[in-house]
Amino acid sequence: MTPPASSTSTPARSSSVRQTGFRQRRAHSRLQREPSRREQRLLGRYTDGHGRLREVIARKAAAGSTLVIDRDCSTLADPRLVAHLAADEPADNAALVCDSYLRYAARGGRCRPLRPEDAHVVPFTDRWEDEPDALVRPNDTQLLDERARRYSLELVNSGMSIPELRWCRRDSRSSTDVHEIVSLREAVASLQRYEPLRALTGQALAASEHEERASMAVLRAELARVLDSPIVLNRRLRELVLVAVEQGELNMSEIALRCGRVKRDRRGNESGETSWLARRIGLLPEGGQSIPTPWIHSDVLALIARCGLGISPREAEL
Repeated sequence: MTPPASSTSTPARSSSVRQTGFRQRRAHSRLQREPSRREQRLLGRYTDGHGRLREVIARKAAAGSTLVIDRDCSTLADPRLVAHLAADEPADNAALVCDSYLRYAARGGRCRPLRPEDAHVVPFTDRWEDEPDALVRPNDTQLLDERARRYSLELVNSGMSIPELRWCRRDSRSSTDVHEIVSLREAVASLQRYEPLRALTGQALAASEHEERASMAVLRAELARVLDSPIVLNRRLRELVLVAVEQGELNMSEIALRCGRVKRDRRGNESGETSWLARRIGLLPEGGQSIPTPWIHSDVLALIARCGLGISPREAEL
């Protein structure tokens, strides 16, 4: 005797069909969003702390730039941004970043999740190059430092047949109009930010490219130094460290320990070298100096960001 058909068999079969169709559509949608294999390059693989196999890839992004991404090897889920390389960087830089990241990941480090906008951002793009007609017009407070000194681009007499365009500094509280010539780097250090100084310098150079009424040689060299120097401002890193400490996520000693800066007391107990960290992020002055430095080497910034805070160095850069 044939058993009667179950009253739940048809709905169950329909549910199974719906689930299968949903999985197929989801897989198809993911394939549509995922760049082709020709646009991706496998850089390395590793096993995370949970025993899952992950991979690091290089993927093309906006304006020829390259995203270095860490993700789950089997599901391609949980993508994390390791680095965003500019279009003019050598292709080998992606492999170098991967090698450094694999050592960092072996210690349990992770980068921030990949965001949709990362694929559309062009790294290290200067506004005056992208939008030459979009002039930066700073307000009165943007070029005023903590000591009420104001900065401006001015033509100054340098003993040559034509004047020079240079950054000048004036005390806004003084009744005299005495100015002091400063380098772009010194102005950036005093304001502890790059903009709008960098954009204004670039605009001035672009506007006077075909003029010979003033010398731009020194200003052009100063801009190149600021753009190319591995010594960068530490303000953003300092802010992130202080936020992590204030929120109770970490303390200064833990951050220093993660960076390999260890000190031992007489009993052999280990703790982090907090004075080293405080000097690097501009909370304490260097030896022999009276005020903290606003600068940090980019390699040290990357060490503190990746190992100490567990974030991408780009998040700690201004």
